[in-house]
Amino acid sequence: MFTGILLQISQTGIAIADTANLMAGQVNEGQTEITMSLWDLAMKGGWILAILAVFSIVAIYIFIERFLAINKGSKEERNFMNNIRDFIHDGRIDSAVTLCRNNDTPIARMIEKGLSRVGKPLNDINTAIENVGKLEVSRLEKNIAGLATISGAAPMLGFLGTVIGMIRAFYDMSMAGNNIDIALLSTGIYQAMVTTVAGLIVGIIAYVCYNILVSKVEKLVFILEARATEFMDVLHEPAKG
Repeated sequence: MFTGILLQISQTGIAIADTANLMAGQVNEGQTEITMSLWDLAMKGGWILAILAVFSIVAIYIFIERFLAINKGSKEERNFMNNIRDFIHDGRIDSAVTLCRNNDTPIARMIEKGLSRVGKPLNDINTAIENVGKLEVSRLEKNIAGLATISGAAPMLGFLGTVIGMIRAFYDMSMAGNNIDIALLSTGIYQAMVTTVAGLIVGIIAYVCYNILVSKVEKLVFILEARATEFMDVLHEPAKG
């Protein structure tokens, strides 16, 4: 009797082992089947993913181009304002204008406008400087609004792909009747998931890039305001003397 029990336990263990091996083989086969490349996922996304790809290229281009332009505009020659002050005190306005023209920066162009108005009322000079400053900031902000648009439109476009993919999946279910197959639904579900992820990725990247550029523009605006105030103080100094 004891031997019979051992035999049954041994047979049960063999059956469990065979079942485990069979399940492991099925899992491995399943993993092999669901392995997909990025190109396969892109193809599942359809035309919406193509639009998102264009959005991503445009967003990266705008960010790099504006980042370099703002960095270039933020550069300021050392002792620039000190030299301007010395030229004004010495009455060498032409030398000050030449110095500004040799510096291709928003700060130099703003100061040059102020120098061209020297001799007129200080309020007129201040207004002219502010107008030039606003124009320079507007130039620096070129296409940044487009980056903000992409950051908002990309997730919405991804959700549109989700809705279209789910509609396609339910349509395939309705057309299949009682012969519903998971492979039949995979195309619509893939499109729904892939476009959602792609839209969120593009939107997040564009949003981060937009905020980086906005912060850099705000920093440059602060510098422009500081230099404008410093220039007006220089014009007040001779009157005080």
